[in-house]
Amino acid sequence: MNTRIAVIGSTEFIERIESITSEIAEIDFDAYIYQKPTEAGLLIKTLKPCDAVLFSGVLPYYFSKKYHEHLPVPSFYLAQDEMSVASSLLSVLYHKKISPHRISIDVSQASIVTNVLADLEIEMDTSYIMDYQEMLKDSFDISLITCYHQKLWKDGFIDLALTSVHSVFDQLQLIGVPAMRMVDPQSSIFKALQDIKAHTDLIKSRSSQIAVCYVISEEANAHELVDGLAHEIQASVQLLEDCHFILYSTRGDIESLMNRNGLNHFFAQLQKKGTIGFGYGSTIMDADRHAKIALGFAEKHSDDKCGYIFTEDKDLLGPFPQHAKQQRLKNDHPELLQVAKQTKLSPANISKIIQFSHSRQAVQFTAAELEDYLQVTRRTTERILKKLSDHGHVTIVGEEMTYSKGRPRAVYELNLPVY
Repeated sequence: MNTRIAVIGSTEFIERIESITSEIAEIDFDAYIYQKPTEAGLLIKTLKPCDAVLFSGVLPYYFSKKYHEHLPVPSFYLAQDEMSVASSLLSVLYHKKISPHRISIDVSQASIVTNVLADLEIEMDTSYIMDYQEMLKDSFDISLITCYHQKLWKDGFIDLALTSVHSVFDQLQLIGVPAMRMVDPQSSIFKALQDIKAHTDLIKSRSSQIAVCYVISEEANAHELVDGLAHEIQASVQLLEDCHFILYSTRGDIESLMNRNGLNHFFAQLQKKGTIGFGYGSTIMDADRHAKIALGFAEKHSDDKCGYIFTEDKDLLGPFPQHAKQQRLKNDHPELLQVAKQTKLSPANISKIIQFSHSRQAVQFTAAELEDYLQVTRRTTERILKKLSDHGHVTIVGEEMTYSKGRPRAVYELNLPVY
């Protein structure tokens, strides 16, 4: 099945894409043309069904961010790189016979120009290079780029403006400033399209993965509620015993349910205790085993309403609906396996501690914070910290006074290769 990509860009960029479509197998395109990058957001609202969206550059991607972030398909943009700068400079030298010293350039990141100039041992006044990356954080005005080139040309410092923004090129043409568009190398476009196809193929493969769901509910109308959930995820339902159900679906349908807060809606309908465990796997046996593991975590949780997801990569997602953190229960890193062996802690516990570190902004932590994350008793937490401390994998770096009476709490830092 072909990958369908919605391409949002200027007329020139769309023509560039169309000129090479015959050389790209298994990819179909739908073109959406704007006059200015600021119009890209409006085009998002007109998209037909597709597998991915490709923007012609960082500007249309930025201007439509609040729209494409909510799309159910991934978005990409063709990034400027050293290849596009080098190709453009070569084109200027060959066709225009203009020295780089007499050129002004605008790019989203000045370093890609300075890197090329350094490699070619070309000296150029950096004031002739406009980096508009920082401008994106404020109220971006494309006319500022046009004025930048116009002033340099009017003052006699340059003979040509090399722009990465097609609408700036059009404006410069109108006011009589010699200008040229940045080249989009065919190799860069090919690579971007191949990367998008590989990414979307992976998403499709994962979405079609088998998913098993166990539901335990004590509600009087449990059958009705579970049937409603099954309809949401296009699942078949079996009643194992009173209050205990099993559903068969796909990973894509489960993730779609999560994205639209459908699981939270299900829990909101429950008046009594309810637990759910989702499992993903390449076979139905794997998915079933993972769903049982997820259900086990949900049943052990202190809240009456709880759900977990356990993936084929041994990632535990949850608890839902309270919050969704991720714990990796599989540990195959040699150094961390050695830590597990030294401390006699399970690889799963070492992985949870690593994920705890990743979830925090601060490096330092207390036993209470680790206890809350691991959802275990204080005694268990202190035992884990002692084992880590005995082998130098955690150190006490200070104390924290409590708000009530009692001894100060120790403040710890991990000494593990958490990245």
